[in-house]
Amino acid sequence: MKRLLVLILLCVTLLPVYAAKDNYRITLTIDGGTDSMLLLGNYYGKGTYALDTAFLDKKGRYVFSSATKELLPGLYFFANKSGKYVEFVVYNEKPFFEFSTRDEDWHRFMKVKGSPENEAFYSFHHLQQQAMLMSKPPANPDSATYTAFMRRQGIMMDSLRRDFIARNPQRMISRMMMATKEPEIPATDSAGNPLDNRTRWEYFVTHYFDNMPLDDDFLVRTPQAVFHDRVMDYCDKYMQGAPPDVIIPHLDAMLDRAKPSKETFRYLLHTVTEHYLQSNIMVYDAVYVHLVLKYYAEGDAWWMTPTDIETEVDRAARWEKLLVGKVAPELQLYDTLQKPHSLHAMPNQYTLLIFWSPACGHCQVEIPALYEKFSAMRDKYDIGAFAILTEFDDETTAKWKKFINEKHIDWINLSGAVANVDWHDVYDITSTPQIYLLDKDKTILAKKLNANSFEQVMNAIINERATK
Repeated sequence: MKRLLVLILLCVTLLPVYAAKDNYRITLTIDGGTDSMLLLGNYYGKGTYALDTAFLDKKGRYVFSSATKELLPGLYFFANKSGKYVEFVVYNEKPFFEFSTRDEDWHRFMKVKGSPENEAFYSFHHLQQQAMLMSKPPANPDSATYTAFMRRQGIMMDSLRRDFIARNPQRMISRMMMATKEPEIPATDSAGNPLDNRTRWEYFVTHYFDNMPLDDDFLVRTPQAVFHDRVMDYCDKYMQGAPPDVIIPHLDAMLDRAKPSKETFRYLLHTVTEHYLQSNIMVYDAVYVHLVLKYYAEGDAWWMTPTDIETEVDRAARWEKLLVGKVAPELQLYDTLQKPHSLHAMPNQYTLLIFWSPACGHCQVEIPALYEKFSAMRDKYDIGAFAILTEFDDETTAKWKKFINEKHIDWINLSGAVANVDWHDVYDITSTPQIYLLDKDKTILAKKLNANSFEQVMNAIINERATK
C-alpha cells in the first residue's frame, strides 16, 4: 500500500513536468470520423500552410502537440486530405485546447474545452448559422425580390456582427471582423459644407487602417481577404496614381502604427517594399528607395541578414540617383568609328538614353519600333539619342553593327566597352532595353519606357508646354 501511494504521488508530481514540455497540445475528437490522419495548418498573408499532422489514436482522438514548434496568434484550421476543414483561433491563451464535434458537420457541432477565445469564435458562427436558417430565400423569386432579400440578409448580418463585437470587443474574432471594416467618410466638413472628391479621398486613405489592429501579431495569420488583400487594395486601388510624395507619408503612418507588432511590421514592410520594387510605374521607384533608406538602412529589417540588407541598401542608393527629376549621371563613350561622345554635351532639347543589345530578343523588336517613333519626332521636337551597346564581345559587336545597318538606325550608336564610369553599376543595368528620356539639362523626365510609352510621354510633354 505504501509503495502504491508513493507511485501515485510520483505520477502526480510528474504530470505537470510532462505537460510543460509541450508548447501546444490540441485534441480533436470527431464522433463518426473515419479519417486516419488530419492536418493542422494556419493562414499567413496570402497563403495557407500545413504545420502538423496527427493520426487517429485508439481513443478516437487526433492529438497535435510539439515541444519545439509554437502556435503564434492567429487563425488555424484542422483539415483532412479531401479538403474538409474547420477553423479555430490561438490568441492570448496557451494552446492546450480540447475540441469535439460530429463528422456530419465539423463546424456546426463543434464544442470547446479550455479556450474562452474559441468558445466566443464558435458562438458567433453558430449565431450566424441560426440566423441564416431562420431566413430562407423566397421560392422562385424575380430579380427585384431576390435583390431585396439579399439586402435584408446583409443588414441582418451587419447587425449581428455589430452586436457581437460590442459584447466581445477584445476577442480575436471581433478584432478580425473589425479589420475588414472600411472607414465611413463624412458627407460634410465641420462647417456643414459638402466634401469634394479630393477631400473625401484624403479622408479615406488617411483613415483606411483605423479599424485594423496593425499593432497585433494575429493579423498576419488571418485569411487573405482580411489582411493581405486589404493592404494590396490600399496600394493598387486607392493609392494608384498618387504621386510618391503623397504615398510615402501614408505608408510611413501605416508602418509606424504596426511597429509594436514585430510580425505585422515585418510582413507590411517586406510586402510594400517588394510591391514598389516591382512596380512598372516609373516614378514609384522613389517609394521603394524611401522605404529601403528609411527602414532597412536604419536597422528596422531585423529578420534580414547583414549581407541581404547591404544588397538592398546598395540598390536603393543607386536608384536614388536615377529618380525622375534627378540629373542623369554623365557618360562618355565611343561610337562605331571610335569617335568620343558625351551625354551631357548632347545639344538637343530632349535626349533618349538607351541601353540595349542585339542579343536581347526583346530589344530586337523594341529598338526598331522605338527608332520609328523617334524618327517621326526628332526634327519637330529636337530629340537626340544616345544608344549604348550593353554586350560588347566580338560576336555581339558584329551583330550590333549588322543590326543598325540593316535597320538603318542612324542615331548615335555607342559601344559600352570603354567608358568614363562603370555604367552597369551607375545605371543599375540588369536587363535590356532600358530607356530614359532627358530634358536639355539632362534631367530625367521619364524612365522604364518602350516605343509606345515614349510617344505618349512626348505627346503629354508637348501638350503641357502648349498650354503654358
